[in-house]
Amino acid sequence: MSVITVPQAFDEEELYVDIERIFGQALLLKCEGFNFAGSIKLKAAAEMVAAAERDGSLTPDSVLVESSSGNLGVALSMIAASKGYRFVCVTDSRCNLTTRLMMEALGGEVHVVAGQEADGGLLGARLDHVRRLCACDDRYVWLCQYSNPANWRAHFRTTAPEIARSFPRLDALFVGAGTTGTLMGCARYFRNWHRPVRIVAVDTVGSVAFGGDPGRRMIPGLGMSTRPPLLDESYVDEVVRVEEADTIRACRRLARSGFLFGGSTGTVVSGAIDWLARHGTHGLTSVAVAPDLGERYLDTVYQDNWVQDLYGEDPFDGPRPPTQTAQTSQTAQQAHADGRDAVGPARARGATF
Repeated sequence: MSVITVPQAFDEEELYVDIERIFGQALLLKCEGFNFAGSIKLKAAAEMVAAAERDGSLTPDSVLVESSSGNLGVALSMIAASKGYRFVCVTDSRCNLTTRLMMEALGGEVHVVAGQEADGGLLGARLDHVRRLCACDDRYVWLCQYSNPANWRAHFRTTAPEIARSFPRLDALFVGAGTTGTLMGCARYFRNWHRPVRIVAVDTVGSVAFGGDPGRRMIPGLGMSTRPPLLDESYVDEVVRVEEADTIRACRRLARSGFLFGGSTGTVVSGAIDWLARHGTHGLTSVAVAPDLGERYLDTVYQDNWVQDLYGEDPFDGPRPPTQTAQTSQTAQQAHADGRDAVGPARARGATF
């Protein structure tokens, strides 16, 4: 029996779903949505808050503020409520209504930015709003998930060792790329493990995290409109990009087998299945990190009208031949050399982005 006094004390660490019967490829999903925050972002949120408390930047009078597309905002709302902090989440129109309502139910204050910065898209507008808040009131403490090393350290300390304990013969690990906190924490851990592990980053088409042209992205979670400051591509073996229509296909295919996962998980699954199908990986032990569950996507990914309005009938056509592209770390680095870096730095209690 487990008895807890704060919600962040519970997080299921060892639940995996074997999806080979669904997709025909041997792949195990590490389910990170079974905690009171409902996603893997609980780990980063807890680590960043604890680090800010240790270094003295977070005090009882502080107001936590963070830019988030949703899941980190929920996690921080929960932790702030349990610790007695005020919390402000700055998000944008892509944030699911259910997620906004959850943050507010937990006592969080939600600011939804309406416009876009010319160079940084919706993320740039969110960051600009955070900077204005911090500039007008020194009680605001911006944790800045995008550049905070506690983000990746959370997964170096928890997620990666959990996988290593369960799969001592791990061959390939698939991790979604947003801020790249999970990706970098896991990749750094397995770089010095007892056997080589192929680290495959899964990004969404339209994201410029690994270079390329920006495009429309309507499903929150993965992808970035700027280069993530935490990203070190020397730790990444390959990058797979997934179309959002394929994310929806993967989510709905999982749901038809009784597993309701979120958009980030659908993207990771689609990219991983494509990679496995193209590489003929029979006999490999492969794990994918499933960041979230699907309840917060009922009015988007699982809502037919929303899908049809944005993607037409394409996601309803069923599985199609693999079309995602893989990219080696070397190629990705060259793409960055030809592209742009992250937006300029701004300071808020030591955080930069």
